[in-house]
Amino acid sequence: MTGDLSPIDKAKYAAARRAADMVQDGMRVGLGTGSTAAWMVRRLGERVQDEGLRIKGVPTSTRTAQLARELGIEVVSLDQAGWLDLTIDGADEFDGDLNLIKGGGGAHLQEKIVATASDQMIVIADAGKEVETLGAFPLPVEVIPFGWQTTRTLIQEALDTMDVLGTSATLRMNGEAPFVTDEGNHILDLRLQRIGNPRQTALVLNQVPGVVENGLFIDICDKVVIGHGDGRVELRDINDGTFELDQLVDGGENLFSDLAD
Repeated sequence: MTGDLSPIDKAKYAAARRAADMVQDGMRVGLGTGSTAAWMVRRLGERVQDEGLRIKGVPTSTRTAQLARELGIEVVSLDQAGWLDLTIDGADEFDGDLNLIKGGGGAHLQEKIVATASDQMIVIADAGKEVETLGAFPLPVEVIPFGWQTTRTLIQEALDTMDVLGTSATLRMNGEAPFVTDEGNHILDLRLQRIGNPRQTALVLNQVPGVVENGLFIDICDKVVIGHGDGRVELRDINDGTFELDQLVDGGENLFSDLAD
């Protein structure tokens, strides 16, 4: 299978494995959503089976919950967990201040709630997700279905006053029907190209009637684990300003030898 993995997938796996190995016995862990987060959940499942790791996982989507249960991870709700030690999740973009755009998978509402209910959030990503300025990736905004076209108009009017390059807002589709989130809402994808002031943009968007939550994660992420296609991983900690570069995990060429079909 190793030969079938692209360099990006190998980078995602390296980051996910490194972050999953930070989880300690007895932790309550937020489980992110997306392709990189799925690698992380699989690695945690391996540790549960092979090491007897005992954790309580709080998934951020129904598909993550299903995967975690299939792998033998104990799944609980956020209300049952109360507060989390750690959340590990992916990102669609991150900048030098570890501000994020999330929501490409449509789960950013639950992801933001879970991340902010954690002592720390670790983002796992391939190196291509790092940007100088957020905005190249469309910014997801979850909106209620009622009056969504009016909400879109109000969002575009608000964007006219923001430090952004574009104001296009399109309804996310799932085939011929609107995409529906786990909460029964729709998503508008904003193609802003550049977000000059992410904090202000996030605050203004959430004041628009009909908006439930936006995909800007500001001052939420504590660490980022960046994977590379050759197995190297970088660890950056925004709180203490540290930077680490790990050598090849498991001795280089063996990093991907334990991947199963």
